[in-house]
Amino acid sequence: MRGTGVNVETREKLYEGKAKIVYATNRPGTIIQYFKDDATAFNALKRGTIVGKGVINNRMSAALFQRLGRARVPTHYLETLSEREMLCRRLEIIRIETIVRNVVAGSLAKRTGLPEGTPIARPVVELYYKSDPLGDPMINDDHVRMLKLATPTELAWIRRTALRINAVLTPHMARRGLTLVDFKLEFGRGGRRLYLGDEISPDTCRLWDSRTRERLDKDRFRRDLGGVEEAYQEVYRRLVGTEPDAPTAGHPRSIPASRHPVP
Repeated sequence: MRGTGVNVETREKLYEGKAKIVYATNRPGTIIQYFKDDATAFNALKRGTIVGKGVINNRMSAALFQRLGRARVPTHYLETLSEREMLCRRLEIIRIETIVRNVVAGSLAKRTGLPEGTPIARPVVELYYKSDPLGDPMINDDHVRMLKLATPTELAWIRRTALRINAVLTPHMARRGLTLVDFKLEFGRGGRRLYLGDEISPDTCRLWDSRTRERLDKDRFRRDLGGVEEAYQEVYRRLVGTEPDAPTAGHPRSIPASRHPVP
């Protein structure tokens, strides 16, 4: 699954996170995201591997970014370079994790006492301070202003765009037998514009089978439910429409120096 451009080279590693590695390129304003099979939960207190996850999350994110692009949602996605790599706009990530919730689950159930699976009449948007040392605490608009994480105009755009993304993805997934329970978004600044960054995958979304309510996301790893790889593959099959390739044990050091181009 290669791109169609020429002369995109992998340069130095800029950042390595829990699920991805970010590399500089020879093209100004772009980066390469490399998707790993590593899995973490509970602020990295639980660690493991989900075989083939990097391939699935890369390709699924690309498909969903393209879907959002057709709906005029600006994203950082430019091109898929390989089974584990995508070329993206280089963003200054805003240190706010935005959660959109359509159904009560996870921490929302613990905080409210409502049973998991309770539908939410109007989607709830929550903000979290993106800080591993602090455990990504929930914050409100006043905290955003106090910490100078985003301007009021940027925050209003983030909330509006998060709901717009929800309005695109919820029916898109429902048509494929998936309930979009909740999901995490990250946004960043690219020049004078804001863009959706990061990824959209079973790592960042709670996805349930619409009929059986079977969990088809990272909760299977968090809660030791088993069948994690199979759940990711099922979501991939429904959303991308093909069977994922046989998993490979990719490693960032195997990335060749030259890449196919941005179209």
